[in-house]
Amino acid sequence: MASYRTGLSRARGLGSAKHGVGSFLVERVTAIALVPLVLWAVYSGLYLSVQAYEGAVTWIRSPLNAVLLGLLVVTGFWHMHVGLRVVVEDYVEKPLGKSTLLLLNLFVCVLGGALGLFCILKVAFGGAY
Repeated sequence: MASYRTGLSRARGLGSAKHGVGSFLVERVTAIALVPLVLWAVYSGLYLSVQAYEGAVTWIRSPLNAVLLGLLVVTGFWHMHVGLRVVVEDYVEKPLGKSTLLLLNLFVCVLGGALGLFCILKVAFGGAY
């Protein structure tokens, strides 16, 4: 049977998901934060490309470099998590597939961020040799 209701009439009463704006803002804020961090990382990578292993270890033991590298890892994985979550929520229709991909996204991002931070801290506090 054909529906004579307008699109607006069908959409009324559905409400919002209550998290779309939050995801949008987090994605934009992390993207803005990543701009200077990635520029710093590219500059640092060029500097480190001519250093030996000991020079790289000395570089990462600097508190400023260790903190900025940690911020880059955390912000990068957070940005990836939010962005992929939005993609999965928007384009995966099957509930089981959506739930599986959302959990996989969470686990991969948390594991990657934790491993990155662990490696930075291990080298920064002297466990690299």
